[in-house]
Amino acid sequence: MDALSNPRRVTVLGSTGSVGVSTLDLFEKSGASVEVIALTAGRNVALLAQQALRWRPKVAVIQDESLRGELESRLQGSGVTVTAGAAAIVEAASMPTDWVMSAIVGAAGLAPTLAAARAGSVIGLANKESLVCAGPALLEAARAAGGMVIPVDSEHSAIFQVLQPDCAHRMARLILTASGGPFRTWTREAMAKATPEQAVAHPNWSMGAKISVDSATMMNKGLEMIEASYLFGATPEQIDVIIHPQSVIHSLVEYQDGSTLAQLGPPDMKAPIACAFSWPDRLPWPAERLDLAAIAQLTFEAPDTVRFPALAIAREAMILGGAAPAAMNAANEVAVAAFLDRKIGFLDIATLVSETLEQMNGLGDLAASGGDALENAAMTDASARRVASSVLDRLSKLH
Repeated sequence: MDALSNPRRVTVLGSTGSVGVSTLDLFEKSGASVEVIALTAGRNVALLAQQALRWRPKVAVIQDESLRGELESRLQGSGVTVTAGAAAIVEAASMPTDWVMSAIVGAAGLAPTLAAARAGSVIGLANKESLVCAGPALLEAARAAGGMVIPVDSEHSAIFQVLQPDCAHRMARLILTASGGPFRTWTREAMAKATPEQAVAHPNWSMGAKISVDSATMMNKGLEMIEASYLFGATPEQIDVIIHPQSVIHSLVEYQDGSTLAQLGPPDMKAPIACAFSWPDRLPWPAERLDLAAIAQLTFEAPDTVRFPALAIAREAMILGGAAPAAMNAANEVAVAAFLDRKIGFLDIATLVSETLEQMNGLGDLAASGGDALENAAMTDASARRVASSVLDRLSKLH
């Protein structure tokens, strides 16, 4: 499909976040022919209104219902329908459309992403938590409805592009690259004193606060391992992580014949967004070109699970399966929010997640369960947040 000559109906879930903004910027810079059906945001009513006035979607949704009046005032006379609340976002995600960008951060993105999958849309998936919390159900819903899930995370986009369908069964390893974040060379003693400002100062990528902290702890790479296992049918033993500070190689696929294929590109989220939007075509846009001579060298190192225990925690959750990944994700969201609020220290993030999983496993709350995927994920999420809050109370008193 030629993404420029064939108009496409699109919805952007989380349009005011970094990925959502990049998506709309890509449409602008590429001149892609799109009809925007819906834009949704959490609380950034000013930017949502600005986007709605530019793109004139059928509906603009603000999750914080207290801001509905302000959004209506800003969009008065525009012809854009204004709605508010979590249920309204799910309804917007269900609207008939060709392509949906799922860019809502956190577990809040699961319900609307599932709704888009059940509606048969092609989904550009930037919301890690949807796969971590309900990966098999999400992928099956998309397949059953005739849609598709195309990953937007740069690592999974890289694998998606180089994992050849005809020989995918000959894949030996998926190797996810990681920048190492802002604390790659820090000692644990220094990391113990790290501030939120230091944690969100990513050396290569421009991201929101929560995702930036996940990069600093390397929990983002742990979440990505779990995502990769679902997206590409890989076992835990087939998934590795390597530190690559330049963020030029975005991931690699090793085959059983010893060949290793890699996808390279500048660290710009618009590149994987463009891939997800136009696949299997390629979208021409004024992208930065890779200058390997200027970069001069690419370096690699093994991850240090002593300084970055989140990797080991995530691998254990991936191996355990069942509700463990969803519980880990919920505990991590509680921990990151507490760190950003200065209630706990940086190293306490991994401690909180680990202790939550240990307590839940002791309570038998991590067993696999049948039934509705969304309901199960919500129950696990709520249970994990209760346990995590209890752990947080103890850790915050020691901080």
